[in-house]
Amino acid sequence: MTQESESKTRKQRINTKLKSLNWQIVKYRDGLDTSALQCHAVEEYPTANGPADYALFVKGRLLGVVEAKKVAVGAQNVLEQAKRYSRGVFNGIGNWRGYRVPFLYSTNGENIYSLDVRGHLNIFREIASFHTADALTEMFDHDQAASYTRLQNTPIKQIERLRPYQEKAIAATESAIVKGKRAMLVAMATGTGKTFLTVAQIYRLLEAKVAKRILFLVDRRALAAQAIAITRHFLIERRKH
Repeated sequence: MTQESESKTRKQRINTKLKSLNWQIVKYRDGLDTSALQCHAVEEYPTANGPADYALFVKGRLLGVVEAKKVAVGAQNVLEQAKRYSRGVFNGIGNWRGYRVPFLYSTNGENIYSLDVRGHLNIFREIASFHTADALTEMFDHDQAASYTRLQNTPIKQIERLRPYQEKAIAATESAIVKGKRAMLVAMATGTGKTFLTVAQIYRLLEAKVAKRILFLVDRRALAAQAIAITRHFLIERRKH
């Protein structure tokens, strides 16, 4: 594996992953009509800073750039090259501090790292697979900044029966989310209303459209039943208002 060439990695690993998500892979050629590309990964796409390994087009829009390396190279450290290509494209769909393509990836065929350059923090993360064309469209069309504004402008006190420490926990969690943090822990003692706080937090995130889907995990059936009951009662109370 360590002797595998980049071309072999791209053909046998990266192309396979892209095709599994219905991306059609085409080589760039002069005169290519990118406005007609619906779900295409264009290889060796030209930019002012050199050819990008893959340019992801969805319904004629250039939404992503993929930097590929051979499997022996750590993919985490080559996002900088994807950034250069994003700055150098000739037909970008926006401008975010000089970046002209919003979604950047680096991969060695095994590990995939993703970065949404529209955020000011430029925080990248490892993902299990590339995004689909539909996922990229949804991500691009969603106005996350507006969602954060709605969240911050909606008083937490609108939710009745929250105790002061629960309000503080929600405020701290939402502040971290707006700042781009992805891993947070709220620790509360038994009987202090963890489930009610969680349901209230989920409700606020969904109402503000900060999140579209939220996974609520518990480790016992009794806790699941409790969560369902509290959620049902919470929604009934909200409808009354």
